Amino acid sequence: MRAFENCGRNWCWSLVPQVQEQHSTQPPPFSRGYYLIFSGMKGPNGGFGPRGRPQWQQDPHGQSPVLSNLHLKEERVKPDSNGTVVKSNDNVEKTDEEEKEDRAAQSLLNKLIRSNLVDNTNQVEVLQRDPNSPLYSVKSFEELRLKPQLLQGVYAMGFNRPSKIQENALPMMLAEPPQNLIAQSQSGTGKTAAFVLAMLSQVEPLNKYPQCLCLSPTYELALQTGKVIEQMGKFYPELKLAYAVRGNKLERGQKISEQIVIGTPGTVLDWCSKLKFIDPKKIKVFVLDEADVMIATQGHQDQSIRIQRMLPKDCQMLLFSATFEDSVWRFAQKVVPDPNIIKLKREEETLDTIKQYYVMCNNRDEKFQALCNLYGAITIAQAMIFCHTRKTAGWLAAELSKEGHQVALLSGEMMVEQRAAVIERFREGKEKVLVTTNVCARGIDVEQVSVVINFDLPVDKDGNPDNETYLHRIGRTGRFGKRGLAVNMVDSKHSMNILNRIQEHFNKKIDRLDTDDLDEIEKIAN
Repeated sequence: MRAFENCGRNWCWSLVPQVQEQHSTQPPPFSRGYYLIFSGMKGPNGGFGPRGRPQWQQDPHGQSPVLSNLHLKEERVKPDSNGTVVKSNDNVEKTDEEEKEDRAAQSLLNKLIRSNLVDNTNQVEVLQRDPNSPLYSVKSFEELRLKPQLLQGVYAMGFNRPSKIQENALPMMLAEPPQNLIAQSQSGTGKTAAFVLAMLSQVEPLNKYPQCLCLSPTYELALQTGKVIEQMGKFYPELKLAYAVRGNKLERGQKISEQIVIGTPGTVLDWCSKLKFIDPKKIKVFVLDEADVMIATQGHQDQSIRIQRMLPKDCQMLLFSATFEDSVWRFAQKVVPDPNIIKLKREEETLDTIKQYYVMCNNRDEKFQALCNLYGAITIAQAMIFCHTRKTAGWLAAELSKEGHQVALLSGEMMVEQRAAVIERFREGKEKVLVTTNVCARGIDVEQVSVVINFDLPVDKDGNPDNETYLHRIGRTGRFGKRGLAVNMVDSKHSMNILNRIQEHFNKKIDRLDTDDLDEIEKIAN
């Protein structure tokens, strides 16, 4: 079940505070004091509790309580003046620098909005631990000689052939003896499915104790990985999954019977050392996912290293990260001894296929009028408009809505799931204009976006040009081999100076556009 399928009828899935009861084990909390509530996702044993209450139940096949119902609450929300289904606080004046989301939220958003894998044409770089060892890659899942029930699960998930990262990583992960791996790949490349397949392949279903351990930086990201495990293991009912997350409280001295445990570092460390729920010496596969997010969270790095040191020497170590800055690399080397290394380069963003213009204005109202003139003169399939503050974004969305445009508004105070819903509606074409602060400059690929407008030019907290953000912003157009159009609004000497410095940085001329001249506007569309 899609988590946001009713948004068109002004319903949205909500995050609600829960009252913690003294006599029961509370469900794992969502960050900022809220609990995450999903629909249609069964726990490891498939149970659903009564509606309106989170439920933990006793596993009939073992002793451990498991999360059996991540339930749904429906909240009726009135659309605001621009037609969106989320509440916004226009009185809060925040710059997009302040709104930059933490990496965990961005990673979760990427997972929620990716309906299929990224079609990445870049090369995979493979560095083998033993350079004399033959290098294998596969073009089909049959070549991996998987257990039939796993192959069935792979195909049921819609994978017809391995992605680029899977082609190279799976033969290493499934080799005998198992090989350690450090892999860099962006969201949407199939890396979660790859390490899940490696874990499921190593499990001995008759052994009723944890054999595979996966660390995720947050409860929400652990749930996303758990979902993949449940989907891929659909035809392997003997395999069970436990969530080592805050709130899943077990009796001291109890042992877990599930073969796969996924959780956050702090709880997993407690379960392995203080509470002895898991015998770390029996773990065969250790996965550390989202390493770059992990080290950005205080305490997680040390906890992860402590867990790794408890594991047997022949345990297979797998680490994945979207980025590989020095701090991530140092962390990876501490966690994964003698690794093979796979790097899948990010898709390079380029300005070569994008025509860039600027419009001279004196104030906000003139910028809005220039925007209306632009819309009046050329056909725009879909557009993204970037503002510097939430207040400006809210005002602009309301004004465009008054002019009859179908507008969606995206900004930093929205929950990740709400953001995903707005992006999905925009992707489906239900809204033609997306007004946003910097919060969604990265990772959104919408093929119909033909125009990107910088209503405010991107600057950092010191007021200098933010060249990287400029590239990410206008990189939303000119994708998929098409020509794109970027229009920058300039309303002062300062913003003209910012624009000139951006031109110099990219060594690309940005031409002036007179939006009062309809013939000139029509020319840029051809």
